[in-house]
Amino acid sequence: MIGPEDLPAVNAGLNATSGVLLVLGYLAIRRRRIRLHKGLMLSALAVSAAFLASYLYFHLVVKQGVSTRFADRAPGAPGWVALTYYAILLTHTVLAAVVAPLALVTAYLGLCDRLQGHVRLARWTLPLWLYVSATGVVVYWMLYRLYPAP
Repeated sequence: MIGPEDLPAVNAGLNATSGVLLVLGYLAIRRRRIRLHKGLMLSALAVSAAFLASYLYFHLVVKQGVSTRFADRAPGAPGWVALTYYAILLTHTVLAAVVAPLALVTAYLGLCDRLQGHVRLARWTLPLWLYVSATGVVVYWMLYRLYPAP
């Protein structure tokens, strides 16, 4: 059974899954497998939505709005590691806020067969979304695995 304390690992898994689906979706469209591309990209969107719901539940309900501080989780970590963590977290968070509407608009354009706009926007959306997915896993690893809590 998954408990509330397992949600950060679940969230990292959802981020990783989304990233894999994005890469597979990209490879599918490069091979002109349009139906497969649509299915994979919509699956990536659904997994990302599940991540967002789980993330918000964990931070708003389980943690009651209290943020998880790197210094509390890794008191023995060198200062440069904390700075690296916060730099990655900042870019991850800002770009996640940008990617959410970008992904929705990109999907909408593709589903409505407005392919010129879809492709133009997807060229920005895909790398940003991949970055957000990958850094979500990195943030989890740095916060929960790099320096395990005492």
